[in-house]
Amino acid sequence: MTTPESDAAPGGAAEDGPDEGGRPGQGRWVDAVAVLSFVLLAFWITARLWLDPANGVRDNRTDQAQFEWMMAHGARVVTDFAYPFTSDRMNVPDGVNLMANTSVLSISLPMTPVTVLFGPRWSFLLFLTLGMAATGAAWYFVLSRVLIGARGPAWLGAGFCAFAPAMLSHANAHPNIVSQFVVPLLVWRTLRLAEPGRWLRNGVLLGLLIVWQAFLNLEILLMTAIGLGVVVLALALGRPELRAAARPFVAGLAVAAVLSGVLLAYPLSVQFFGPGAYQGLSTLIRGYRTDLASYVAWSRESLAGDARGSVWLAKNATEENAFFGWPLAVLAVALVWWLRRNVVVLGLAAVGAVFVLFSLGREIRFDGRDTGIPGPWAALEHLPILHSVVPTRWSLALTPIVGVLLALGAEHVRRLARRHPGARRQIRFATATVLTMALLPLLPTPLPAVRLDPTPSFVTSGAWRPYVAGGRSIVTLPLPDTTYAVPLRWSAETRLDMPLARGYFLYPDTRPGAGRVALFTAPPRPTSTFFTTIRQTDAVPPITPQDRVAAVDDLRYWRAGAVVLDPRLRQAGSLYRGMTELTGITPRFTGGVWLWDVRPLVD
Repeated sequence: MTTPESDAAPGGAAEDGPDEGGRPGQGRWVDAVAVLSFVLLAFWITARLWLDPANGVRDNRTDQAQFEWMMAHGARVVTDFAYPFTSDRMNVPDGVNLMANTSVLSISLPMTPVTVLFGPRWSFLLFLTLGMAATGAAWYFVLSRVLIGARGPAWLGAGFCAFAPAMLSHANAHPNIVSQFVVPLLVWRTLRLAEPGRWLRNGVLLGLLIVWQAFLNLEILLMTAIGLGVVVLALALGRPELRAAARPFVAGLAVAAVLSGVLLAYPLSVQFFGPGAYQGLSTLIRGYRTDLASYVAWSRESLAGDARGSVWLAKNATEENAFFGWPLAVLAVALVWWLRRNVVVLGLAAVGAVFVLFSLGREIRFDGRDTGIPGPWAALEHLPILHSVVPTRWSLALTPIVGVLLALGAEHVRRLARRHPGARRQIRFATATVLTMALLPLLPTPLPAVRLDPTPSFVTSGAWRPYVAGGRSIVTLPLPDTTYAVPLRWSAETRLDMPLARGYFLYPDTRPGAGRVALFTAPPRPTSTFFTTIRQTDAVPPITPQDRVAAVDDLRYWRAGAVVLDPRLRQAGSLYRGMTELTGITPRFTGGVWLWDVRPLVD
């Protein structure tokens, strides 16, 4: 299939024609092999999770549980016509604003059959695996058909966009982040806005893609919009002949903005003004920034890296957002210099520089130490919308920039070899050597996995149902939060029929003077703080009469029907004693859990 000149022009690489490799049918086989390679690589990365269904993501079990819960919510929207944007199945009685969390409705809704038939764990795993593969396939399509016009360079760039170190890091239970297959489609449809006579159609298609991405990850949508804005501006300034297309481009962009604005107006009003809406992230989370040294370091999930080398350079295993390694960092800078006459490259370089500066946060950190040098993000972090962005995520946006640079560089080498057939062997050898040095150390390794405890039969058998009659909830010990999200998995396995007190989600801090900044659970109550202390210390603090009164008040607030404790927890003994002494109720062991029937206490 020949790439249209109008499509390939923005990349500046179409003048020699695409690399079709002979017969038209052969090109389709090349496409199939490319897509298959992305699928196989995605399954290789998640192999330990597929080979043993009892395994979970070792380095991020809490987010895995949360996403399993979100997949169950999406299925509940389809099967039970539940309200999609908030839920009362967690954090009883206040509920959760799912638009202000990672609801992933654009994935969970169409994956309802998988969730219903096989369970939320399998739909989560399929989401994670196919999200990476689809990202590679989408970038391959856009690079080979739109930006580059050659399949080989497109495969190289697409593979990096989908399986770069930062993407592997987020593969630790962040499927909404590794599933970036809408991003290249947004690039494609944005460039097509300049097509004369089709501004309405192109604007509608772009608007629908914006809505799709909004229900997948708004943070990625924001970064994509900023990046595309800078590149389009660079094209307008550097390619005067493109300015004639300004009228259809602006008209199509207006259609996309109006359509997406209309479709997203109500969901976004729920997110920013509905119950459970918060006012930005906490100062602590807004302090998560990219260590400058991490740009040339190796990720723990890469072939050349390990956890010991990266532990001081990132907050955790899921936020290694740079980690390009020094050979690729040098190569990326060299590619910008080599291709500097290409306005797209200059636009990408400008976007990359901005994202690097943003990622450094409010204070630049180098090799694990604060430098005292303020970063430009300090002036932006309190602005609306930006106060909900984790600064280190800006470096994640460099991954597709580097991927496109690799594709453009490989295409430039291909045309160079074509113009100098006598030196073709030397050019190819030099290119292979450079790419091997830069990319071989970054090859992905399978995600670390850990065996998850089986769900107690108290949950799987439905023995909890009598305790939630009349709008009651199940209280787990400890109460679920960012460090203990197992109850969310239990609830997901019941298709959210089992409602929970508290949970793991973003929620405003409603305490006086807190400013409604986001917490990762509900605001603390005396009893939740009591059991958090026990979990942290494995000791029961002194219990006062006021503690007992507060416990009854909290159980009533949570509409508790029963309190359950998993005896497999390391602190189970202390939690058992604390609950028994606090309420005076002797529990019974049933269905693999300790059960306190608190209905007589709270009625």
